[in-house]
Amino acid sequence: MSGSQPTPDASPSGDSPDTHGSAAQGLKSKRILACILCQQRKIKCERKFPCSNCIKSNAQCVPANLVPRQRKRRFPERELLERLRRYEDILRKNNLKFDPMHKEDPQTKSSDAHGDDASEPGSPEVTADFPSSSDRLPEAKNFWNAMRQGFHEVDHIGEVAAREAWDEIYEDNDQILFGIRKTVIDIPSLQPEPVQVFRLWQIYLDNVNPLLKVTHTPTLQPCIIEAVSNFEKVSPVLEALMFGIYSMAIHSLTNSDCQATFGSPRDDLLHKYQYGCQQALVKCGYLRTGDRDCLTAFYLYLLSVSKATDPRCLSSMLGVAVRIAQRMGIHLEASNSTFPPLEAEMRRRLWWSLILYDARVGEMADHKSAALAPTWDCQVPLSLNDSDLRPEMKEFPAMEPKSSEAIYAVVRSDIANFYRHTSSYLDFNIPALKAVASVAKNDGLGIETLEKRVEEKYLKFCDPENPLHFLTIWTTRLTLAKARLIVHYSKASSNSPPTEAENDAAILQAIAMLESDTKIISLPSVRGFVWMGNIHFPLPGYIHLVYALRQNPLNRHAEHAWRAMSENSAMRLSYNSEMRQKLETKAKNPLFRNLTKIILLTWDARVAAEEALGRTIAPPDIVVRVKAIQAARMEGESPQSQTGSIDVDDININDIIMNMPGGLGMDWQLDYNQMEAMGIGMPDQTSFNSNINQLNWATMGWGISNQQNRPG
Repeated sequence: MSGSQPTPDASPSGDSPDTHGSAAQGLKSKRILACILCQQRKIKCERKFPCSNCIKSNAQCVPANLVPRQRKRRFPERELLERLRRYEDILRKNNLKFDPMHKEDPQTKSSDAHGDDASEPGSPEVTADFPSSSDRLPEAKNFWNAMRQGFHEVDHIGEVAAREAWDEIYEDNDQILFGIRKTVIDIPSLQPEPVQVFRLWQIYLDNVNPLLKVTHTPTLQPCIIEAVSNFEKVSPVLEALMFGIYSMAIHSLTNSDCQATFGSPRDDLLHKYQYGCQQALVKCGYLRTGDRDCLTAFYLYLLSVSKATDPRCLSSMLGVAVRIAQRMGIHLEASNSTFPPLEAEMRRRLWWSLILYDARVGEMADHKSAALAPTWDCQVPLSLNDSDLRPEMKEFPAMEPKSSEAIYAVVRSDIANFYRHTSSYLDFNIPALKAVASVAKNDGLGIETLEKRVEEKYLKFCDPENPLHFLTIWTTRLTLAKARLIVHYSKASSNSPPTEAENDAAILQAIAMLESDTKIISLPSVRGFVWMGNIHFPLPGYIHLVYALRQNPLNRHAEHAWRAMSENSAMRLSYNSEMRQKLETKAKNPLFRNLTKIILLTWDARVAAEEALGRTIAPPDIVVRVKAIQAARMEGESPQSQTGSIDVDDININDIIMNMPGGLGMDWQLDYNQMEAMGIGMPDQTSFNSNINQLNWATMGWGISNQQNRPG
């Protein structure tokens, strides 16, 4: 081998390297190329052999022309797979038997087991493994791949070279969003003690991971254990991910729990770990990253800051995260399907969790969100345990009809995937795309189909004694009730107002929202999920009921509605005494100050209707509590001094994220004209109308722990 390699002395003085290359290789180009070593080091070569760089390095100088091309351009894996699929399609069309490259994927088998589920509109199923070319959705062409088809030399200056050029030209731009100065920060010094690392990790596994499923415990836990032994040697990406996990663990705790566990105030620890996450993200170049773990760290950070961040700011930051995800291609199944099962599934989980959060925050930021627009095709994650997915796997495991530890994340994604294709969703968000709605003719029947499918595919395998399953069941009930209520509003028209039966059905859906929420927050074992449970506050249910009952105080469902509102509002406060104590000293919340007025006006209408019939009626608990609060404030007393009183401000809009599910971007800024079109307007009540029209449900005090009152 060594004897066949040319040496500097072997270069003939009479023949230039390119002449030698032309004679021996038959090359068309007469250019003198740099030597091999200079090419590898990416330094300028003077193209004289031996060159000065090789002489200084005391290295063998080998002209690139003297080294024969190792091989012709190798087909990239994707092109090779595409060609194999094409041949397989030809064999199938000619009814020839053969062994396929990949077996039938588990999701297809699972869909077949449920009859026609796979072909239901609005719930497109994408294969879990590499799909055949005939089944795959169209894939956007890649410019560099197209150029490589005709020019072999493009391999040397393709997209990799372009990325390297950007890296060299632009340095340290990753601090522009966080405003971090270009100073050296000792990030390991921000790490907690090893024993606290494991406590934080366990809290994350208990409270956060079951709901998000964006990290893979079997592969991540060994990395954390190894990192604890020497924080100085932790990679920047893992460092950022660890601080993101710390931040979310603290985010999921109450202040009292945090004080008892770590001996420090919750806000102090949260700020410390969020700062560490910022520094680590900048260190690993998060704005330019193509690393899924880095994006996951950024996502966890954005979740953890939601309590103290204006949703308009948070929405902008999430826009950055979504753009990074899109650059990585995790929103497209054509990209995800090229990865091994574990990586493909984690990409899908991350995309769905991120995009649902972005959709909800976009709604809170008061704009029509297009996050869930049916313009991308990332497959809904499979219902698999982390232990079912291993790095060495080449194919997905066989799907079995059972529940999994990812049930909550999977169900919310599946429902969202269905609903984003419906005309009612597009009505409120992207009317221009209604033409592509998969469920356009009858959204109500579509939701009935969805409910049946979710019940058969997921919920029937859930154990209500399991807190995660319990949360999944009742969150699904709340979500479907809200979906039906939204369909009801999307059909609103002054020319064809709904019938009495339709209005009664809408009232029952609003009641179902409140009762489902009460079920969720009444179970002590879901305490660890409270941080996500607050996302499901059924404000649309409250608003619909007070409107409907003000219009028709003696509706046959009136007693049921008042009872549901009383039980839910009482339970919302009783399970979180810490929030109540914090808000007792807080300034008045404009949204709920108006909401209490609406509730009392609605009850006054009920009293007047009863008196007209010569009857009296005792007020429901929620009315008693609201009146007690008003009296206490007028007298300068603390609401806490009122026995059994409910601080309506404690149902903090900052803790309310009207989620469908996890944020479906539903815009609930229903004005009075819309309500009147539904047949539940009150044109004769000027003062009542003015109170209603002052409310902007999406813009009032959304930052969860923000102490400032935003104007209505």
